[in-house]
Amino acid sequence: MITSQTSFIALIGNPVNHSLSPIMQNAAFQYLGLDLIYIAIPCKDKDLKLVINSLEKINCKGLNITIPYKQKVFDLCDEISPVAKTLKAINTLKKNSDQKWSGTNTDVEGFIYPLKDLNLRKKEAIVLGSGGAARSVIQGLINLNFSKFTIISRNEKSLYELMKNFGNQSQIKGLLNNDSQINNLIEETDLIVNTTPVGMKTKSNSANNVLPYGEEFWKSLNSKTIVYDLIYNPAPTPLLKYCDKKGCRTIDGTQMLIAQGAKSLSFWTNGLEVPFEIMSNALKKHL
Repeated sequence: MITSQTSFIALIGNPVNHSLSPIMQNAAFQYLGLDLIYIAIPCKDKDLKLVINSLEKINCKGLNITIPYKQKVFDLCDEISPVAKTLKAINTLKKNSDQKWSGTNTDVEGFIYPLKDLNLRKKEAIVLGSGGAARSVIQGLINLNFSKFTIISRNEKSLYELMKNFGNQSQIKGLLNNDSQINNLIEETDLIVNTTPVGMKTKSNSANNVLPYGEEFWKSLNSKTIVYDLIYNPAPTPLLKYCDKKGCRTIDGTQMLIAQGAKSLSFWTNGLEVPFEIMSNALKKHL
């Protein structure tokens, strides 16, 4: 029951109406008996500083930050974790001992969660897309000790920036999506990760019935490749349906969503053990 003593956690972004985080986080809060609620707050760019600074002054115990503000909140934090500095992205804030914002990033651990028991050390991977989500995926692949991975993107500028960011990693290669090397790479790779929004369910359509970079791009895919789509709505995506028919092992973004959310909750509660299954079941009922 919400009372005058109830505190809250907020998701800040634009848009946020599609987010499933309130469903799984409120289920976890209830299970753990925490006097907390989780809400989503849409925020315009011009209001970001005002909103974040205002929430610091009231009974807000923590924040999740989503698109397009994961980089813009850096200047609003008093402390920033090493992983957030490496990724140049913050997705979770909590108040430190001075009641100022301390920022971190839980996306890497979220991404790794469904892969960590698959024995992928020294394997090869392809990452599709060069936006913010790709940074967490690349760091995750580094942490998992992949021997080689290639980033494929339509956007030459963002690909260049991404390669520059991880320039000290000799196992990373960047290619534009029309490069002639891609067919052989797709045929030989062990893991493909889609970080693009292609196939995501939106307000304007139920789901784009297209594949990242078009169906021709995928013609050399073999059944031994694991395909991981960070999109969780719809589940499965058109890409995962296509790859499932090819006999591939497929992973959707639901486990990453839950795992990063669980890590955020642990961060807010100073290491409290988080009920992963409770969060998972809440999402299954909704989706």
